[in-house]
Parts: sequence; structure tokens; C-alpha cells
Amino acid sequence: MKKFIAFLSLVMLMATASSSYVSAQDYVAEDTTAIVESIAGDSITTAEEIAEDVAAIATEPEKSQSFHQILKEKFIEGGPGFMGVVLLALIFGLAISIERIIYLSMASINTKKLLKNVESALESGGIDGAKGVVRNTKGPVASIFSEGLNRYDDGLGEVEKAIIAYGSVVTGRLESGVSWLSLFIALAPMLGFMGTVIGMIKAFDDIAAAGDISPTVVADGIKVALLTTVFGLIVAIILQIFYNYIISKIENLVNDMEDSSIAFVDIINQFSKK
Repeated sequence: MKKFIAFLSLVMLMATASSSYVSAQDYVAEDTTAIVESIAGDSITTAEEIAEDVAAIATEPEKSQSFHQILKEKFIEGGPGFMGVVLLALIFGLAISIERIIYLSMASINTKKLLKNVESALESGGIDGAKGVVRNTKGPVASIFSEGLNRYDDGLGEVEKAIIAYGSVVTGRLESGVSWLSLFIALAPMLGFMGTVIGMIKAFDDIAAAGDISPTVVADGIKVALLTTVFGLIVAIILQIFYNYIISKIENLVNDMEDSSIAFVDIINQFSKK
């Protein structure tokens, strides 16, 4: 570029000089012509190099975007209407999932250790000692044991009824909120499909307005339709994974409660026979 600017400056200088000294500088003109040709050749070479550099830059592959950036761009392109509702379904679903996972994790205890402690307390301190053990233990299993011990004076049959009744209550608490999570799992793809239908309607409206069915006319509406469906399915998949994990945790806890309740009734029965 510097050579090209020097070339232009030299041409202007030569034009001014030649208009004043043409008659007296004929021999200089011949040398000047040679210089100008040399500089012009360098300038052409420089211009060609610049063109090659620009072409090389244009043909260079763009830097690959991260998955997060692509997801963000496509979410914005999908429009704030249905995409915002789908995002709310994801947020509420994740909030319920996290709350359930924390609750279920805190509800999980070592039931074998608890049964041993209850049995030891019964041998050393009787029913009151066992009540103290379960009272100082957190979790649904300890609550079930506590209800059974409170009915000990009414007989073993009442202990079993209390355990079964309160076990149903505890199971209901463990499953609390899971129905809302299943609702958001079903709602997210439905919202996506609704956005698909609305996007296709928009595409046909654009065709009717333009009187043409070229791809540029319908591309925007079809893109919105497909993006809402994709994000609705992504939300449903994410929440479905959490849902299955939560259900498996609840099943494990319920099975643990049933097994430990049977073992607890056996311990109470043995204690009552002594």
C-alpha cells in the first residue's frame, strides 16, 4: 500500500514538473518513464498480493461456536413468545426436580443401623428408650417407627395398623410435586408443537401476501416453527431424565421403608414376648 501511495505521489510530481520543463527535460522524461513503469509494476504486484490475502481471509473457515452460543442464538431466533414459555417450563421443572432430589437425599438413612439402635434401646431402656432413639433420628423411616411405638400399649395389631397408615402418608410426601414435574414434561413439547403450527401459519400468510412461494418468503416462519419444536423436545428430555431419577429414588425409599417396617414389627413382637 505504501508503494502504491508513493507511485501516485510521484505521478503527480512528474505531471507538474513535465508541464513546466518539457522542453528542457526530454532526457529526464525517458528515465522517469522507466521509474514509473518499475513502480507501477510493484504496485500491481502489491495489489495482487492484497487481493490474494482478502480472498484467503474470505475462504478461511469461521471459528466454530460453542454449543452454548449456538443454543443462545437459536433460542433468540425462535422468538420471545413460545420460547419464553418453554423456558419457564424448564425453570419450574428444574426447581421442582432440585427440591425433590434434596428432600429425598435427606430422607435416605441407614435403616439397618437404625434397627440395631432401636433393638439395643429396647433391651436397655424399653419402649421409652426406643422412642428416644427414633425421636433423635431424622427421616421418614424413623417417623414410621415412632408412630408404631406410640401404639405399643394398644397391642401389636394397632402397631401394624399405625405403621401401614403412616407409611401411606410418608409415601405421599415423598411423591409430592412429582405430578407437577410430569405436567411440565408433557407441556414443553406441546408448546413446541403449538409454536410449529403457528410458524407454519405465518409462513403461509407470507406466501399469500407475497404471491410467491420462494424459499426466502417462507424461511422465517418455518425456522420459527422448527426451533420451537426443538427446544420443546430438549426441555422435555432434560426434565424426563430428572423425573426418572426421582421416581427411582422414591421407589428405593419406599422399598426400604417396607423392609425396615417388617423388621421393626418383628423386633417389637420379640420384645413383647419377653
